[in-house]
Amino acid sequence: MSWWSDGDEADDEEYSEYDESSVRVRPNPKANRPRTKQRPAYAEAEEGVVWTVDRGRYGVLMDAGTPEEREITTARARELGKKSVVTGDRVDVVGDTTGAEGSLARIVRVHERTTLLRRSADDTDAVERVIVANADQMLIVVAAADPEPRPRLVDRYLVAAFDAGVQPILCITKTDLADPEPFAAHFSCLDLRVVTTSSTKFTEQELAELRSILDGHVTVTVGHSGVGKSTLVNALTGSNRAVGVVNTVTGRGRHTSSSTVSFKVPSGGWIIDTPGVRSFGLGHVNPENILQSFASHAVFPDGYRPRDGIPLDQAHDWEIVDRVAAGELGQVGRERMESLQTLLGNRGSSVG
Repeated sequence: MSWWSDGDEADDEEYSEYDESSVRVRPNPKANRPRTKQRPAYAEAEEGVVWTVDRGRYGVLMDAGTPEEREITTARARELGKKSVVTGDRVDVVGDTTGAEGSLARIVRVHERTTLLRRSADDTDAVERVIVANADQMLIVVAAADPEPRPRLVDRYLVAAFDAGVQPILCITKTDLADPEPFAAHFSCLDLRVVTTSSTKFTEQELAELRSILDGHVTVTVGHSGVGKSTLVNALTGSNRAVGVVNTVTGRGRHTSSSTVSFKVPSGGWIIDTPGVRSFGLGHVNPENILQSFASHAVFPDGYRPRDGIPLDQAHDWEIVDRVAAGELGQVGRERMESLQTLLGNRGSSVG
């Protein structure tokens, strides 16, 4: 018998009178297992794309582009913590992914995002609100009239697009109500593609041009309430998104879209319709990306000699002030400089 066995036997005899079965164990108040740092691998998870978000429920498209394509309803798994899930996210899902009525699956992982479009409440608020993920184009929709177009709001959209790494495109609607050229001229010093449409009965040529732009891309629409975003999305996709009218007294559009929803474009690609907004805060944006939205090339007046042919988007901020003052961009340049200085000033910055 080994040296330690004698001690064990002595202890057993000394405490043999006690019955451990009578010991009371305090129950777990939350009735769950103790926490562990180890998390499930979810090897059986299936990949999908979030196509809409609504009050804590996430619509996810599974097996997109295949005969098994289906829409399912999901909730966030606790493992995600505070990580946001937004329209356009590629996610891993577990649970009932059949899409049967009443079924509910769980999002357990969010894949790395290629782009992220964000806005803040105002220019001094660094807390950002994520709008969509993984879009590669932004369709900025404005009306030529009813409601009146706002060039400074478009400037903000442009800044957000450059900051997110998304290609901006300007779409001017309701061109049967007003000439779109004066508004488009505000952005003539940018390499910005501009397309136009009429009020509600879009021509086949207009729709064909837009579909060619959307083909093969994930495009997010942004714009003021009442400019016709949802009407345009319906015409392009055959969907039935709610549309509204402009108040004849205030000249403002009424919010009709309350959620961000993706729609498949028949010719290929996706278009994401977002609720209309009247403000677009840039408190989270890098100031350098504000400069990118100012101008990409100079439009020289007659008889003016450019400074060594240096593009404006490669000039220093103080050079931009001097060159605009010298007339490189004419009246358009001075207006854009004023907008640029306003945006930087709202962030507590300055040019020069």
